Amino acid sequence: MIGPAETRSAEKHIRDILALAVEHGPSGDAVLVYDRRSELSVLLADAYRRCLPTAAFIDFDAVPPEAILGAFAPLRPGDLVVLIQSGNFRLEAFRIRVELFKRGLKVIEHPHLERMTGNEASWYVDSLAYDPLYYRGVGRALQARIDAADGGVVDSGGERLVFASAFEPAKLNVGDYRDMKNVGGQFPIGEVFTEARDLESVNGRVRISIFADTDYRANRPERPITLVIEKGRVVDANDSTPAFEMVLAAIRADEGEVWVRELGFGMNRAFSRDRMVRDIGTLERMCGIHLSLGAKHAVYNKPDFRRRDGRHHVDVFAVTESVLLGGEAVFRDGAWVI
Repeated sequence: MIGPAETRSAEKHIRDILALAVEHGPSGDAVLVYDRRSELSVLLADAYRRCLPTAAFIDFDAVPPEAILGAFAPLRPGDLVVLIQSGNFRLEAFRIRVELFKRGLKVIEHPHLERMTGNEASWYVDSLAYDPLYYRGVGRALQARIDAADGGVVDSGGERLVFASAFEPAKLNVGDYRDMKNVGGQFPIGEVFTEARDLESVNGRVRISIFADTDYRANRPERPITLVIEKGRVVDANDSTPAFEMVLAAIRADEGEVWVRELGFGMNRAFSRDRMVRDIGTLERMCGIHLSLGAKHAVYNKPDFRRRDGRHHVDVFAVTESVLLGGEAVFRDGAWVI
C-alpha cells in the first residue's frame, strides 16, 4: 500500500539512481514522459518532479505523439529521458528506448506499473533502492566467477540441474554503466545473466516456484513444478498445471521443442517468493536463479539458432537452495556468498 513512507522512500531511491547509477544532476537537461493511470505512475512522476525540478514533464495522454517526439529533439548526448508507464508507451514505429540510445541519451524506464498495486506497489518502491557496493561488488564478482567457471549446478531442494560446459560471457544489469555503450535501461535493476556455451550440456531436474504465463504475468502454482531437462530441452514437467501446460504447448507449437537458454542470477533483495510482484519483467530481478524457456535469446547467438525462428523467451524461477560455479558455492541460505 502506498503511503507517506513509500513517498519518502521513492524520492530517496530515485535521487540515488540519478546520482549514483546514471550520474545525472538535478539541473541537467531531462525530459520525463509519464501517465497518471496507476498509483505507481503517479507516485514516481511526483518523486521525479521533486528530484528533477528543471526537467520538462509531459503527460503522455494529454498530447499527440509528435509533441513528445518534438520534446526529445533538442536533447543532446548525455541528457536524460525518463519513461514512467502504467503499460508500455507506443509511438507508432518509433522504438523509444532503442532510438534514444542511438542518440547517446540516458534512459530510465519504468514499464507495466499498473500490474502492481497494494503491497506489490510498496515492494516495487523497495526494489528501487540502489546500493552500489552490493550491486557493483557482488555483480562483478559473480560475472568473474561465471566467466571462469567450467560448469555449474543449481540445487532446487533435492533436485539438481547440471551445466556441464563453460558459460557465455556474463552480462551485467547492476546500474554500473562505466564500461557500457548505453546508460540506463529498465528499472528496477539487479541481475547477472549468461547461458551455457553448449546448450546440450544442460541436464537434470529443477523445481520452479514461479513462471511467466501466456499473459506475461507471474504465476505461482500451489506446489513447485519439476522440470526434467535432457540435452538442454524440457522433456517432462512433473506436478504441472493447466496454465504451465499452455506455456509449453505454445512454445512447442512454434518451435517444436522447449529449449533452456538463459541462466539468470537475480540480485534484487526486495523480492522473494513471499514478496512477489505480478509483472514478470520486474520480478526477473528477484534474488535467486531464473531460466528462460524457448529458443529466443537476442544477446547470445548460437550457430544452430536463427533469430527469426526463435519466438519464445519465457522466464521461470527456480527454488534456489544453492548454486555452484566451478564446484564452489556462490549462493546459499537465500543470498549470494561471494
